[in-house]
Amino acid sequence: MKRVVCSIVAFTLITGILLLYFSQTVAADILGHTYINAPEDNKKIENPFSELDSFTKELPTVKEPQKKVDEKSKLTLGQLRKKYKSTFVTNGPNVKRIALTFDDVPDPRFTPQILDVLKEYGVKATFFVNGQRVLNHPKLAKRIHDEGHVIGNHSFTHPDFNKISMSAFKSEIKKTEQAILPITGYIPKTIRPPYGEITEEQLIWAAEHKYRIVNWNVDSLDWKGLNKEQVLTNILSNTRPGAIVLQHGGGGHGSKLQGTIDALPEVIKALKNQGYELVTVPELLGIEKSK
Repeated sequence: MKRVVCSIVAFTLITGILLLYFSQTVAADILGHTYINAPEDNKKIENPFSELDSFTKELPTVKEPQKKVDEKSKLTLGQLRKKYKSTFVTNGPNVKRIALTFDDVPDPRFTPQILDVLKEYGVKATFFVNGQRVLNHPKLAKRIHDEGHVIGNHSFTHPDFNKISMSAFKSEIKKTEQAILPITGYIPKTIRPPYGEITEEQLIWAAEHKYRIVNWNVDSLDWKGLNKEQVLTNILSNTRPGAIVLQHGGGGHGSKLQGTIDALPEVIKALKNQGYELVTVPELLGIEKSK
């Protein structure tokens, strides 16, 4: 049997505690069994590290603290409008003018019917287009332009700007401009973010590049598939001087916008009877339609 004297020392990195166990004679026989000559009773120990193993298993796991986004430092849309009021608007000045706007166009299911009504009543509106839809329906996009309406940028694929990177945001704007330019001959100055959502970094970029971010202060809620009377109530009960009205001229699969189409003649007549002039967004804000 071969004998060797050794000292066993363990240091736990987790707790920072130095553990001194023993300095005893350790022996191994020809069969490979390990023994320790303990001074108190010379008891055979099959695994001299069992107590250390048991101890370390019971130690708590130390996790790296996770970095959290400071939501308190993120400004609300209302705060962003106040901070960037020359770039980010929801309404025009307090005058007897109102701008009707239509999002998510062109859409062959609904946009032609809306254009027919506007033409019948001699009203010019603002259409916020999706670049992908412009590429899919260029003739319908051209009709919007040819009939005297203003075209604004509503992104290329309709993402939530809060959930995409800055480079992706810029791409959404630029790709839509590339789709619009051959049809209109101009790059729109106005941008309407999908869902009305935008970040401060995106607003700063928009301001630096002379865009105007345009949301709304009257929401028809027509995207919910409301009927004519519901759309009428939502618009007429909330309109005021300088209002920007949100409606939709297109939507996703299964969208139902017949309520908007049916209500539009009544909306136009009611607002005109109240003395309002119906104008485009650039006319309301006193800005150019192009950059």
